[in-house]
This record gives sequence, structure tokens and C-alpha cells, in this order.
Amino acid sequence: MMKEHRKVAVIGGTGKSGSYLVKHLLKRGYRIKLLVRNPSAINVPDERIEIMQGNVEERRSIQELLREADAVISTLGLGNPPSEPTIFCRSTLNILRVMKEYGLKRYILTTGLNVDTPFDRKGEETARATEWMRSTYPVSTDSKQEEYRILSRSEADWTVVRLPIIRLNDQYSPIITSLEDCPGNHINAGDLSGFLIKQLSEREFIQKAPFIANAV
Repeated sequence: MMKEHRKVAVIGGTGKSGSYLVKHLLKRGYRIKLLVRNPSAINVPDERIEIMQGNVEERRSIQELLREADAVISTLGLGNPPSEPTIFCRSTLNILRVMKEYGLKRYILTTGLNVDTPFDRKGEETARATEWMRSTYPVSTDSKQEEYRILSRSEADWTVVRLPIIRLNDQYSPIITSLEDCPGNHINAGDLSGFLIKQLSEREFIQKAPFIANAV
């Protein structure tokens, strides 16, 4: 059991799944430092949220975001308007450098099921989805794969959570995890938020990349 981190730096908190994460962190009493490109996108007035305007690829923005934070959670997507599809590996490299500068260890982030690890035994459905993503979004898929490579060579306490389709609801169902193959077709946003928050105080998936999905 790890110590519980009470101030969390959040990246991607204005996105579809990220907004659920912010809501659930607040419900559980966490304080949040939130990096956003556009502060007007935040419509959750709460004194426990500290909003930082900036870009995840700018070192100064990340330094401000991570200062006095206890952990980092990222649900970064391409956003709207979309960022460059190489943002995933470049942002993680920037985050890891600042984490090392501050002596910060815990980094939790989400990615797609198309990311491969040496421990995978992907079934036919997951393999087919992976190949579709590679052929349809080759640049962002390569960037996410490079992100995993960067993390696997780092000394941070990282966890990469690989996801199927996210259902944007607060329904709750049992979760299945696997280090080898995606165990289901979807994950509820509320369940995903709960899983990410749980990783703040658990060691089971340190330096691992679990798939997660709802059992039904």
C-alpha cells in the first residue's frame, strides 16, 4: 500500500473522461492542480481546483503544474482543436523530466488498447482493433507506442492504463484487469475514474500497463 496522495496534478481534465476524473477526485476529497489550454472550458467552481493555463509540451507550464503536487494523472487526448498527433510521447518526456527535477514519482496515464508491451498475448479482437488503429491513425499510434517505451526506461512509478471504448456515464459495473489482453469491449467513465484514483494508493500496477474493462 502506497501513501495516499492528496494534491493531484491532472492533465486532460477538460476532456470527456477527464471531466469525470475531476468530479470523482473532488468527491473523494482531493485537491487538484489542473492544466488547461482554455480556462473557460472549466465550469466546476470549487476552491479545491487550482487552474493552470498552459501547454503540456511547455516545460514552464509543467513546472508550475507539478510544483507542490503529490502525483500526476493524465487522460490526455488530441483535444479540440486537435493537438499534433505526436503529443503523447513528447508530453510524457517533458513530464518525466520535471518529475525527476522535483523528486516526484507517481505518474498514472491512460492510453489505447493499440499500445503493445512485451507481456501481451492479444486475442483476435484486440489484435484486430490494434491493427485498425495503426492503419487509421498511424502517427498518434506510433506516438503512444513511443510513450510506453519512454516510460519503460524511466525510474518513475508509472502506470499506463489501456482502454477499450469509454462509455460516458457514471454507471458502475465490476472491472476486469489483464496485463495480456483487453478483457472487454467498454469501460464506464465512472469506473475508469475510480480505477485511476485507486492507483494513487496501490502498488499492484507500478511500472505496468494493465488493460481494464467492465465485466458486462
